[in-house]
Amino acid sequence: MSTTVDGGFRELLTRLTPSNSESAAAIRHRESVKACLESEFGMTAFFRTGSFGNGTSISGYSDVDYFAVIPADRLSNISSSSLSAVRDALDRRFPRTGVRVSCPAVRVPFGVDGCESTEVVPAYLLSRSSSGYGVFGIADCSGGWMRSSPEAHRAYVRDIDESLANKVRPLVRFMKAWKYYQDVPVSSFYLELCTAQYASTQSSIVYALDVKCMFATLHRTRLADTQDPQGISGSIRACSTEVKLRDAMSKVETALDRAQRAVEADATGRTDDAFDWWGLLYNHKFPGYHR
Repeated sequence: MSTTVDGGFRELLTRLTPSNSESAAAIRHRESVKACLESEFGMTAFFRTGSFGNGTSISGYSDVDYFAVIPADRLSNISSSSLSAVRDALDRRFPRTGVRVSCPAVRVPFGVDGCESTEVVPAYLLSRSSSGYGVFGIADCSGGWMRSSPEAHRAYVRDIDESLANKVRPLVRFMKAWKYYQDVPVSSFYLELCTAQYASTQSSIVYALDVKCMFATLHRTRLADTQDPQGISGSIRACSTEVKLRDAMSKVETALDRAQRAVEADATGRTDDAFDWWGLLYNHKFPGYHR
């Protein structure tokens, strides 16, 4: 329990950060997945991406993402066919796990918790960016291929984080925690980039205030597509369908109202009320208030 709202956010951050055992579970199956893809597709590189790779994963929820770099001539021009081929190969290797396509990846759920699920993104090397980062083709979920560079995106978030006293990746975690705790159908990648873009305009980060401002930003933009700040992946969607977009926008509006009430309560000395509003925003998973 915490005596201040800032202390509550710092305690929440500790809860959100995966434990050593979760981190160990996240890499437990790496070698067997890697060996399967090398044998079946001549895979040339296998590296971690996503939340675990970027230091923005959420304990109990975030799965482990890898890019599986495969020679282009071993992939189909139709990306959905390549996803199916990778799924079939991994299903033969792990027949009891329920391997399935989760575009642009193939998901292998080794266990119940997120850290026990591995998502493999089949990719082929297209080029190198001006900074030397690999630019890859990955499935665009419409049968074609699109450009992606997880290394460039990781560097983008890292640089902004370092310029703001290492408080940006925690801010990303607070936004992702809301997504998972409230079952919001919004892309984690979208939240991460939007949060980093917002933070790049700030001179400092105060967790409660900037979480509120992030919801205000999402509400103002109506979760509109955002352009990749690195100029690689093009337009990035918040949600995969219009139905999910409407659901996510409704939850953004509720979150913004609760965040505004929480900040107002804290500013007027009603710290206990502030904790109650943050508790509602985070589905009762925000730390309790200690007088």
